[in-house]
Amino acid sequence: MTKLLKIAELGEEVLLKKAKPIKNVKNPEIQELIDEMIATLKHDNGVGIAALQVFQSLRIIIVHSYPNPRYPYAPKFGPEAMINPRITEKSKKKEKGWEGCLSIPGFRGLVPRHKEITVEYTTRNGEKKIMKAKDFVARIIQHEVDHLDGRLCFLFTKESIKDLATEKVWQKIMANQKK
Repeated sequence: MTKLLKIAELGEEVLLKKAKPIKNVKNPEIQELIDEMIATLKHDNGVGIAALQVFQSLRIIIVHSYPNPRYPYAPKFGPEAMINPRITEKSKKKEKGWEGCLSIPGFRGLVPRHKEITVEYTTRNGEKKIMKAKDFVARIIQHEVDHLDGRLCFLFTKESIKDLATEKVWQKIMANQKK
């Protein structure tokens, strides 16, 4: 069984550092970390996770969007390990959307993000890939790349305090929007 990893939470210094690039993606330790990140993400009902969030200063993110208790309306995508991801294009159009963060449990933030992006990365098999993403998946990628650059998601991007909510209040907001 794959080991679950401890998630760094708000206040832990590792979350404010810039992650280091990975040179050898096929290193067995990197492959094991990817498996453990995927297992941890699923266990905690997340849709994305960055290596810094599990105390590893490495440029790896996992994107795995699927309906779950924290994101009941998420589209299906992944799991995809993105190693050394780099956002190369961003649409001019931005859209505000609610984001949660495994490192800030119990809170959500309303964050403006680019609606569409292009991301270049290396897969866990060593392939170079260029992917266009939009809407929710683009939001996840931007959120996780922020982590790799030492920006703690919605706390560093919020426009005002009115754009923060507890998980409980956010659930009510979403239920009312779906009516």
